[in-house]
Amino acid sequence: MRLGIDRLLTEPELRKPLAGRRIALLGHPASVNHVGRHSLDALMGLVGDHNGTGAGLRITAAFGPQHGMRGDKQDNMVESEDYLDPIHGIPVFSLYGAVRYPTDAMLDRFDVLLVDLQDIGTRIYTYVTTLAYVLEACAAKGKAVWVLDRPNPAGRPIEGSILEPGWESFVGAAPLMMRHGLTLGELAGWLVAEQGLDLAYKVIAMQGYDPARAPGYGWPRDELAWVNPSPNASSLNMARCFPGTVLLEGTTLSEGRGTTVALEVMGAPDLDICRLLQRMESLKAEWMRGAQLRCCSFEPTFHKHQGQLCHGFQMHTDCVHYQHDAFRPYRLTALFLKALRLECPDYDLWRQFPYEYETERLAIDLLAGGTYLREWVDDATAEPGDLEARLAPDEARWMEARAPFLRY
Repeated sequence: MRLGIDRLLTEPELRKPLAGRRIALLGHPASVNHVGRHSLDALMGLVGDHNGTGAGLRITAAFGPQHGMRGDKQDNMVESEDYLDPIHGIPVFSLYGAVRYPTDAMLDRFDVLLVDLQDIGTRIYTYVTTLAYVLEACAAKGKAVWVLDRPNPAGRPIEGSILEPGWESFVGAAPLMMRHGLTLGELAGWLVAEQGLDLAYKVIAMQGYDPARAPGYGWPRDELAWVNPSPNASSLNMARCFPGTVLLEGTTLSEGRGTTVALEVMGAPDLDICRLLQRMESLKAEWMRGAQLRCCSFEPTFHKHQGQLCHGFQMHTDCVHYQHDAFRPYRLTALFLKALRLECPDYDLWRQFPYEYETERLAIDLLAGGTYLREWVDDATAEPGDLEARLAPDEARWMEARAPFLRY
């Protein structure tokens, strides 16, 4: 399998349209080629056309999303500053700092923007929003955008709901499905069409990528090393669990930040986890299929419940029990929240705090893309079938909407 960045580096014909144009790169720590070299360093190796093919590059700037171009920030909502790259001497602009939308001054530094971001297949991952913003900004200024495509580690399955109108935020830039099942190049194509952009847009597609192939089912597990696209995205298991466990960011429960298995576990100090799992089974055992659920205890070293022993469970998709098409992390997490509310009606569940530049609306609603999930959890009379009736039509609609943009 060949990544988009590897094709651009090794196929001079692909680079010829870039000759004489100023080029910028939007990347992060997982922007690496097949041997683990950062894309910015690899591209700078082509500056000046040292190989004599006539397809050299002129790199004039770089951009970093949340957590930084080189990965300098650990937690959410910690901004990065602009800086001068100490190796290459070009400006590196932050799109998660003083601004999140590229300014005219930033756009004036390049003619073509190369986007090489490793996504993990979930709407609320802020790289999706950054992608949407740069596509829109480049279209308005007549700049070209090339997406160097990468795998979606969560694969093709879709789950959740489509973002509702009026619930746009930095964790939801467009009417996108929670677990969308697209690569970043495919997603960019959908965004261009959805926003009606007049944009010089190109995808350098991967070669040999099969999102249905076991055992990776989206991630070529035996070909590519896993490089954290964000500090807490530490494994393929996390990427598979994330469409569900990310909802815990809007709750008082721990999603495992401050441990080595962030966003793979869920729990709190005051939970009777065995009782909760039994309630989940009685409510909708089907939603617990597809992964091994292991009761565990963990003590976060920072973040929620720091220094307290939490009781919860971990989802394991890296074993024989994993069923790619049956695993539904969104429903599983929703079921956990529902069981907790039924067992402990007065539990202080919904966390109220500034979340991704939002101060008025609840984080859980921003994450879900509307109020329906919170209302379903809090309604003692609502059953799993009611949530299914809310999710299934959106999933069917998204399956049809994304079909024209699939490349693999």
